[in-house]
Amino acid sequence: MSISVRPADHGPARKDFLNLPYVIQKGNMQWAPPLLTQQKALLDTKKHPFFANAQIRLFVAYDNNTPVGRIAAINDFKHNRIHAQTTTHFGFFECIDDTKIATALFEQVEKSALGWGHNMVRGPFNHSVNEEIGLQINAFDTPNFIMIPGNPPYYETLVKQAGYSGCMDLYCYKLDAGEMRRKLLDSAPKIERRLNITIRKAQKKTFERDALKIWEVYNKAWEKNWYWLPATKDEFMHTVADLKSIIDYDLLFLAENQKGELVGFTVAVPNLNEAIIRLRNGRLLPFGIFKLLWHSRPGAIKSIRVLVMGVLEQYRGRGIDTVLYHHQYRAALANGYTSGELSQVLQSNTMMNRAAELMGGRNYKTHRIYEKQILKPGAGQ
Repeated sequence: MSISVRPADHGPARKDFLNLPYVIQKGNMQWAPPLLTQQKALLDTKKHPFFANAQIRLFVAYDNNTPVGRIAAINDFKHNRIHAQTTTHFGFFECIDDTKIATALFEQVEKSALGWGHNMVRGPFNHSVNEEIGLQINAFDTPNFIMIPGNPPYYETLVKQAGYSGCMDLYCYKLDAGEMRRKLLDSAPKIERRLNITIRKAQKKTFERDALKIWEVYNKAWEKNWYWLPATKDEFMHTVADLKSIIDYDLLFLAENQKGELVGFTVAVPNLNEAIIRLRNGRLLPFGIFKLLWHSRPGAIKSIRVLVMGVLEQYRGRGIDTVLYHHQYRAALANGYTSGELSQVLQSNTMMNRAAELMGGRNYKTHRIYEKQILKPGAGQ
């Protein structure tokens, strides 16, 4: 075995970087492969708005000339400025089950971190806290929902043996229609009657205008969460543009006060991974597009993912979240959905974890963020 790790920002190595997940996770039948076109767009440093405030270095590990692993080192200027940190993020980690190869990849991230003057590495973030994050550590017999990362069980061992330890867990809650009905029907209508709040469904024709309101509330509602990072307008609208093709507007609800100001929202999307999981190579052409269209035809997708919700701090504790979820639940049933997931709730977010449990949600899957403090060679000796 002859292991080398090479930069993969350009040329054939970049192609290897993009293709590696489909090779390494080919046998993981619970893994829904990301669309290759989306991965290319996510890593496009010239077009993706994330890179207006960040830089990234890509690496691929080779055994002789066979690609066997990959990783990215990410310097998020905005994160470090807001949190007063000197932290490098790692992301896009994929590797065969080999400790030496994984450690060699992490060493490249740590060298990048030291070169940037950083003393901490944390991740995985693909590529920021507002995108896919975390390493799956359990429930490997269940497929992941849309925009939720998945990986083989041995990844956790590789990360730990490279010297990393967990610093934050994120919980996924399974939502069952029958249990939600029992939990929500008794309380939500009573709460709504006493609120001076209007709940309305989003409309396609006014969605971009509503999206800007959601962006403002999102940044305010989440600002006290662990590792919060405000999304710029360009970043948020870039995500909105990506979601337009899959949004079911019947699942997006807004709460407004008597002045017509947005005070809360909830967004759910059809779990397109039910269809994407059949595209094992992540490619739409030549035949993938037909599989995707068939398996995502109206009525074919039976589950949803509650993507994000938020209520302004001054309006919390009144039950607005319960009312929003109740409207979303009723709309989901009417559209033929039978189950869902409230995904990646921070372990430190007591209110959201309690809300998930009150709705009958079952905590069934965990993703974990890892960290490692690094020192310059010879330091501390």
